[in-house]
Amino acid sequence: MIGCGEVAEVKSGPGFYKARNSRLLAVMRRNGALAADFARRHQVPRWCDDADAIIHADDIDAIYIATLPDSHHDYTLRCAAARKPVYVEKPMALELPQCIEMVEACKASGVPLWVAHYRRTLARFAAVRELVNQGAIGEVRMATLRQFQRMPVPEDQTYALAWRADASLGGGLFFEGVGHALDILDFLLGPIADVQAFAGRQAGASETEDIVVANFRFASGAYGSGTWCYASDLEEEFAEVIGARGTIRFSITRPVPIRVTRNGRSEEIPIGDPAHVHQPMIQSIVDELNGEGHCPSTGETALRTARVLDAIVGDFRERNRVRRQHADSIE
Repeated sequence: MIGCGEVAEVKSGPGFYKARNSRLLAVMRRNGALAADFARRHQVPRWCDDADAIIHADDIDAIYIATLPDSHHDYTLRCAAARKPVYVEKPMALELPQCIEMVEACKASGVPLWVAHYRRTLARFAAVRELVNQGAIGEVRMATLRQFQRMPVPEDQTYALAWRADASLGGGLFFEGVGHALDILDFLLGPIADVQAFAGRQAGASETEDIVVANFRFASGAYGSGTWCYASDLEEEFAEVIGARGTIRFSITRPVPIRVTRNGRSEEIPIGDPAHVHQPMIQSIVDELNGEGHCPSTGETALRTARVLDAIVGDFRERNRVRRQHADSIE
């Protein structure tokens, strides 16, 4: 494991030593004392402060990259060069060309690349997919995503929030977080073929977008839309699939009951998440390495999501770049 910070503490780290036929052999963090502390508490045999000690270790079969998004590209290329299979956190990289290069590098080295869109292996999303595929709501017409968040105030600031909002580290709150939702739409309904979107900085609290609206057309012929505001006065998030004979509403971020509405009547299906939400995905990776299964979140599926993200925020990013260059020239 390269990086053993917040995400590795509960969500992912324990899954590597709790999955069947899996062992977590070594962890790395640039702060060696923190790496040693993680290794001690999780009973990991080795720790280091140099990624090469893991990348070039003969007894390590695959590597999990759990660093901030700004270093995903570099570490993935280094793992690919060493012919080590890679499981990288999402977003897979900050720029679309980096994502493409990561996929191509792993393909050229003949090693698999998996991306941590772990919701593809959670039971509640598998249940939504089964409902859709079984025709529970008839032919799918469209899907909607909606997320409103209050703008953080100074007392809310944490390191985790700060790096997510930083364009150079996490890409911004929208970019860092919405990949899960877009990937789930791909998982449920197939690839998104076309995107039309607007993004802006209405509140102006950071350099990144705080409001986004987008419309999609899926290759299947279904349509979709998304609305996100990170400077609102309320907290709300849900996704909905609308069919010819009903709807399915669920949350991307919370394990709340799935609500299926047909003929004016609703039923709720409660399905919780496991203690370590990455563990089902980790198990699928271990099984694939052992020739016993297949992980559903690959570099190729994640690249589709990266392309959609780029289509949504690309124009905004370009305008921001021009604005900064203009401001610099005036100074």
